[in-house]
Amino acid sequence: MHDGSAEAPAPNAAIIAELGNSLSDLLRLRSLPFGMKLFRDSAEMEAIPGLRRPQEGKRFSTCQLVTQARMAGFTLAITHDNVPEFSNCGGVIGLNAPSELYTSGRKMDGVWFQNIEASAAHQAQMPRVPPEYHGLVVSPLRSARLDPPDVCLFYGNPAQMILFINGLQWRNYRRYDFSITGESACADSWGRALRDRTVCLSLPCYAERRYGGVADDEMLMAFPPADLVRAVEGLKGLSKAGLRYPIMPYGPQADPAAGMGKSYAGKA
Repeated sequence: MHDGSAEAPAPNAAIIAELGNSLSDLLRLRSLPFGMKLFRDSAEMEAIPGLRRPQEGKRFSTCQLVTQARMAGFTLAITHDNVPEFSNCGGVIGLNAPSELYTSGRKMDGVWFQNIEASAAHQAQMPRVPPEYHGLVVSPLRSARLDPPDVCLFYGNPAQMILFINGLQWRNYRRYDFSITGESACADSWGRALRDRTVCLSLPCYAERRYGGVADDEMLMAFPPADLVRAVEGLKGLSKAGLRYPIMPYGPQADPAAGMGKSYAGKA
């Protein structure tokens, strides 16, 4: 299933880099927007300029990979051999099929779920990319090394996220519904976005916060590159109307008429 709003052709890497910078400025993001791209062909993946790979024998969870890209600006690639054997990581992003230990529910039984039935249902309903890929590359949008990325992503607080959604809705309105998997919430962000090429908002899970270093107030947005064009255009339009980040608090005991009058002048 694809999001019909994202059917426009993806812009090239240079335009995406400019849009990523605009997004950072408009929302005052504290870490870099980044892209993800899946590869079936190893030679094509290895040809990306400035590509880094984990040291031999070293493994990263996908959320650790993402943090190195958004905080340090690295362009990193992983394959099946680089994801932890005991994790959901490879199965979410299409580098392998989840093992019976997971699909049966045995892995999380008594940990995240009281019983094996709930644990197995969690695995069965988790969004996953089909296991058809050799590797995944994560890179900051500003590097313009993924041409184009399959999906773009950024971390932000709830105020930044609702303004981004408002930007998506500015020209052509649509209602958005997002999923909550619970633990392994990366399935709701890059997992679902890579699979369905649709806009996805997630509440990062315990593992993302423990191993990926995601902050308490951070949420994660993932979307096709064409939606970055729409969102930035919309955020600029909202800014002209005085609706921008940071949102200045008006005060819970102040009469809102004066403040609302600035945005809705002449609408009465």
